[in-house]
Amino acid sequence: MRKPILEAVGLGKRYGKQAALQGVGFEVYAGEIISVLGPSGCGKSTLLQLIAGLAQPDEGELRMRGAVIANASRSVPPEKRGMNMVFQDYALWPHMTVFDNIAYGLRRQKKAEAAIRAEIAELVRLLHLQGLEDRLPPQLSGGQQQRVAIARALATKPDLLLLDEPLSNLDMRLRIEMRAEMAYLFRRLGTTVFHVTHDPDEAFSMADRIIIMRAGGIDQIDTPQTCYRRPATRSAALLLGAGNQLRGRALRQDGYVSALVDGVEIHGVTASGREIVPGEEVSVLWRPDAAQWRSDSVYAKERVEAVTSARTETAAALEAGSNSNGREAGAIAAAETMAEVSDGATALPVRIVHSVFEGGHWRVLARTAEGQQLAFLHEDPLAAGATGRLLLQAESAFIYRIEEEG
Repeated sequence: MRKPILEAVGLGKRYGKQAALQGVGFEVYAGEIISVLGPSGCGKSTLLQLIAGLAQPDEGELRMRGAVIANASRSVPPEKRGMNMVFQDYALWPHMTVFDNIAYGLRRQKKAEAAIRAEIAELVRLLHLQGLEDRLPPQLSGGQQQRVAIARALATKPDLLLLDEPLSNLDMRLRIEMRAEMAYLFRRLGTTVFHVTHDPDEAFSMADRIIIMRAGGIDQIDTPQTCYRRPATRSAALLLGAGNQLRGRALRQDGYVSALVDGVEIHGVTASGREIVPGEEVSVLWRPDAAQWRSDSVYAKERVEAVTSARTETAAALEAGSNSNGREAGAIAAAETMAEVSDGATALPVRIVHSVFEGGHWRVLARTAEGQQLAFLHEDPLAAGATGRLLLQAESAFIYRIEEEG
């Protein structure tokens, strides 16, 4: 049976009357990259401080390889936990060269200078720092400083590497490059990583599992793919890009859930694990890139074609099997109903408000018949006042009880 390197059991931390963490528990296994994702104030930085030994829990405990390293009555010093940390601002020694910064931990371990040089040469190669060994940190770019900080943290081969929003000070191009490089490097070296970020893309690109936090607790722990496709809470869905929110009332639950929104039945999914009762108020969320626009004229044409095709195919199938007129009429009516939702997609009537250019696409703002605002992406701008339908597949719409929104 696989044993965890790090375990958190019922962790709690208070600052005065404010609970920064409450009931937090999880496990981290060897070679695993865990990303903790959440908005400001969710408790992710406090959690990192407890793991690093920079703060002490008021409740629960932390275990490293089965041994308790922190609880309310004791705390193992940071330097004795077998961890290294890469800080948001890198925390390099400004008066030391790149080589000496990387060598700092190895020299504290009193390793032989020849061994130090050999290990640093390999790290310099892995992190593309060749030719920079004699430079001082102020002479480096932000990306180069980040690489030096990572090399220094890896040099002593920690049991656990802690990353505190390591890419937040870099520009967008460097962030994209560095997150891909780090994910590759850590997996190549088999490094166990506990990574804190507020950027979903960073978490998706690096993590084996993501811990999504909110208000001092954990909303979801799962693979990046599952978190993206089945966010467990409304807050998780919002954090992961499902910015459209419409209010409605639940209609039914039979594998898929549906909700009545402005007179239209929207089919969706829920991953909250809580039964949604027909009639209760719900929120329907989806990502702007999940819906497809159809103008009124195009939608009407597609609907006529779909209904005609459904009638023809169903009538032919029934004629081949049975000539029951009653059965035929019912089957054709059912086929027409299915065709009207455009191959399983909900068709939500909207009116265009405004279009904003974002480079590779336009973000179009629109309103439903009862004035609820939403957004979707389109390759061209759409005229204000134009009307049409947004087609939304059930697997792209997430439905949650209103009481889950806290």
